[in-house]
Amino acid sequence: MATRHDTTAPPVKGGAAPGRPPEDAAEKERRRRDRLSRRWQRDIRWSPYAFVSPFFLLFVAFGLFPLIYTGWASLHQVELTAPTDMNWVGLRNYTRIFDDDFFWNAAKNTLTIGIISTVPQLLMAMGIAHILNYKLRASTFFRVAMLAPYATSIAAASLVFVLLFGRDYGMINWGLDAVGINPVDWQNDKWPSQFAVSTIIIWRWTGYNALIYLAAMQAIPQDLYESAALDGANRWQQFIHVTLPALRPTILFTVVVSTIGASQVFGEPLLFDANKGTSGGAEHQFQTLGLYLYEQGWVAQHLGRASAIAWTMFLILIVIGIVNYVISRRLRASS
Repeated sequence: MATRHDTTAPPVKGGAAPGRPPEDAAEKERRRRDRLSRRWQRDIRWSPYAFVSPFFLLFVAFGLFPLIYTGWASLHQVELTAPTDMNWVGLRNYTRIFDDDFFWNAAKNTLTIGIISTVPQLLMAMGIAHILNYKLRASTFFRVAMLAPYATSIAAASLVFVLLFGRDYGMINWGLDAVGINPVDWQNDKWPSQFAVSTIIIWRWTGYNALIYLAAMQAIPQDLYESAALDGANRWQQFIHVTLPALRPTILFTVVVSTIGASQVFGEPLLFDANKGTSGGAEHQFQTLGLYLYEQGWVAQHLGRASAIAWTMFLILIVIGIVNYVISRRLRASS
């Protein structure tokens, strides 16, 4: 009986095992993956810097460079008509503005306008936020309406308030005359003019601060209010003992921001002036530091003196920031 012997075909010379890529193809794939891995690592490392670089470029061009240039110009006698012609005078520009009565008048006006505008503004914002924190119909409409003054142009708002506070035909004097009060010269008297300028600031920024307070109020846990209600606290007591302590960091933030904004008031008093000048009234009765800086730099064209005023205001803001830091640290320590 014949026996069958099955034999496999001999391997083809120079062939490769099926399903196994050649050695050079595997090496190329490994190198490609290494390149992709290195590219991915570089992307992860450097992409965040690329994303934030436009901000730093704009900050250097429009923030850091003007700050350094004004600091250097404040130590020189330089005119706006020849900004490259500088004569070194050291601290003479600073001593000169500190001896200037108009500078101290502008500083006092800035302080009083800041107090008159900031205190009522924040109190009204707190009350409005407390009302909006409850469930109201069309609450979204009221919240959007709070931002309408903030979105309004300063020029348009100031011109409207100029008409309202007009001496002869203004609506405010018309209302005062209706109740038997003599008309007030809002643009030429010292305290009425500062009150009128402060009214523009209050109208524009109250809604903005109210929304900040509202956001902070909505972050307060409702369990605290429920516990206070179970203990017999009414809504006023809940506001005093629950809401205000929880809002201390937010209140401090709004006070600091409003103070910084008040120290830089410029557009409102500029447009409220009947003569549309930078003197802040005929007797400088509502000239702020911002107007005084503009008057020295762009009207009198004393660029070095204006730079010294700008740096003085900058140092004032640094002091405000330091006070804010100290107070916030103490509040965190006490809590």
